[in-house]
Amino acid sequence: MLSATKLKLFGLLALILLSATLLMPGSSSLTLVIPGASVLTPYPSPATYYPRPYQRTIREAVAEGKLTIYSTTDKEWAAGLLSKFRELYPEIAIEYNNLESANLHSRFLGEVHAGESTADFLWSSAMDLQIKLVNDGYAQAYVSPEKGNLPPWAVWKNEAWGITAEPIVFVYNKDLVPEDDIPKTHGDFTELLKNKPDYYSGRIAAYDPARSSAGFLYLTQDLENNRDTWSLVEALGSTKPTLYTSSVRMIEDVIAGRKLIGYNVIGSYALEKQTTNPALGVIAPGDYTLIMSRIAVIPKDAPHPNAAKLFLDLMLSKQGQDLLSRNFLGSIRSDVLSASPAAENNNAARAIRVGPALIANLDQVKRRSILKSWHDALEEAALGSEATGAE
Repeated sequence: MLSATKLKLFGLLALILLSATLLMPGSSSLTLVIPGASVLTPYPSPATYYPRPYQRTIREAVAEGKLTIYSTTDKEWAAGLLSKFRELYPEIAIEYNNLESANLHSRFLGEVHAGESTADFLWSSAMDLQIKLVNDGYAQAYVSPEKGNLPPWAVWKNEAWGITAEPIVFVYNKDLVPEDDIPKTHGDFTELLKNKPDYYSGRIAAYDPARSSAGFLYLTQDLENNRDTWSLVEALGSTKPTLYTSSVRMIEDVIAGRKLIGYNVIGSYALEKQTTNPALGVIAPGDYTLIMSRIAVIPKDAPHPNAAKLFLDLMLSKQGQDLLSRNFLGSIRSDVLSASPAAENNNAARAIRVGPALIANLDQVKRRSILKSWHDALEEAALGSEATGAE
């Protein structure tokens, strides 16, 4: 018979072999049962992730116990994603703060400079401001296991991550805009306004680039992609357009018939409104369609960095991208069915690259020069402009 000592040795050897099996590559969880010790609860992780280090990240995130998010995206649009995160990691409490882009940026910097606790995760549609945070050293690097599934334009320095792919579109009122007038390209829009300035006088909605960071970004991207942009702006000026700081307000006024056409509108908002307003038409321009992205950043001194990493990975995963695309936040992944109309015309898509080029838009000399050209072309004195709402 085996002695008690030998039985203990065989038992220990069996435990070691069992542990080695559970830790082999491809294992998606870790469960160790040790006499006299508590059970380590396994958490699901995709088979493509490295199990051991990822389980460590999960355990550390659970120990942190909280995730604070500052976001420009309405909580309702992120509800499915937040619900899934709670399901996966019920021990991690989520604090979701919905802010306008300028307020998000200033609040974060104010808290950092005051030495106060701040967000673990910043998710904003102000692409240039997010990139400036990275450039100024406020972000930490993290190599997400999902990086290989993303297009190159969506990632910069493993510190800035494009989460969505949302087209910048024209919107129009189907009941009031003659079918022959519907612009299919930027050139069509220019010619329409040149040929019918009286009909569309006071009935065009557009961003005010002087008061909207999004509007300024889209104007600079138009200048990069269309050598006839200033001709378009001059045609726009001939109609005395109403200027806004909000895509949502532009869309609402087009639906109500107060405006007939909206130029450079965020497509995700338009597509969502279209589901309950059949009179709203949405056009992804066929010559080129700008694609914007809501950029995620994990702050360098995030109080709960591991929880932030888990949330980023979920956002970038196929499952997370599917949840976002159900709310018209188009996916950056090719293996997810996107709600974006730009997906139907990939040759026309012009993604706004996540990277340092966006910082150039914040150079004050360049900004003043572009805005002067804008106002000169638009004949500012005759505009009678209005700017309302938030991005």
